Amino acid sequence: MNHSTEIILTIAGIVLVHGLIFYFLTRKSRLIKGKHVVVTGGSSGIGLWAAIECVRLGAHVTIIARNVALLEKAKEELEKRRVRDTQQIQFRSLDLSNSYDVVKTTLDDLEATVGPIYMLVNCAGMAICGTVEDTSIEDARRLMDVNYFATYYPTRYVLPKMKQAGDGVIVITASQAALMGIYGYGAYAASKFALRGLAETIAMEARHRGVSVTLALPADTDTPGFENENRSKPEETKIISGSGGLAKPEEVGKRIVQDALKGSFFSIMGLESWILSILCVGMAPWRGPLLCFAQFYLLGPLRLIGLVLQWNFQRIIKNCAKQRQRT
Repeated sequence: MNHSTEIILTIAGIVLVHGLIFYFLTRKSRLIKGKHVVVTGGSSGIGLWAAIECVRLGAHVTIIARNVALLEKAKEELEKRRVRDTQQIQFRSLDLSNSYDVVKTTLDDLEATVGPIYMLVNCAGMAICGTVEDTSIEDARRLMDVNYFATYYPTRYVLPKMKQAGDGVIVITASQAALMGIYGYGAYAASKFALRGLAETIAMEARHRGVSVTLALPADTDTPGFENENRSKPEETKIISGSGGLAKPEEVGKRIVQDALKGSFFSIMGLESWILSILCVGMAPWRGPLLCFAQFYLLGPLRLIGLVLQWNFQRIIKNCAKQRQRT
């Protein structure tokens, strides 16, 4: 083999490697132009901004929440962002945690009016903080109803339809509390862990039928819900969870939609979320060789960092306990 041939093969190899990297990093996104997208919790916060992104991409968008006044205001915002005169933008006032039959009736009506639901973005949820023994039984049950069943019911409705169609996108919005238990988030974390289990199960059951599932894991985000959450947070929780700062809902909502359309299982933002997703990857679905190699090589070193963080959390908890004893 002469020198010229070696150079040509070397260049060809470099081009091939970079081509493969580019291919795996730039997966084609699904298109939702002209398709029906339903966003729960779409009257404010992350849900509203996810709906705005879907409108920007040309979809017919229906937002669902309970507060009619907020829904009307949100619809006005969506109307301003429409890119086509034919886009259908509407809302429904509904307590998604009420019963499956009520949810089914509403979604049946939506599909008869707008068309089959191609993408479901579950953003309905709430947070009530407090240690396990300080959280009332009623609040613990309410968290499971709003965070889990208000996602399970609409997902249960669309899943068989999407399987039959051989196409569809489901987003399940959890939180970083779906990856690790945090002081003061006991009942809340339990409801979010349940969502992760639901997302991983659906991904296994439905991927071969063309249905994509994305588990969104937003960090603390500057939303009305976060303001309410802060009112019940123990001091330990504020210190532990406050180190990562506040994300902007418009950035989180947009990222969730983009990740879902690319077929990513985890939707994350920021270094903290990325590290947690590696540490807690467990049996999460395969999403490309590059990410899997990163998980393989980084899991060990990150585990050491995780142990240091856990030590720091325990230090914070002990210091807060001592402070209470002094007062």
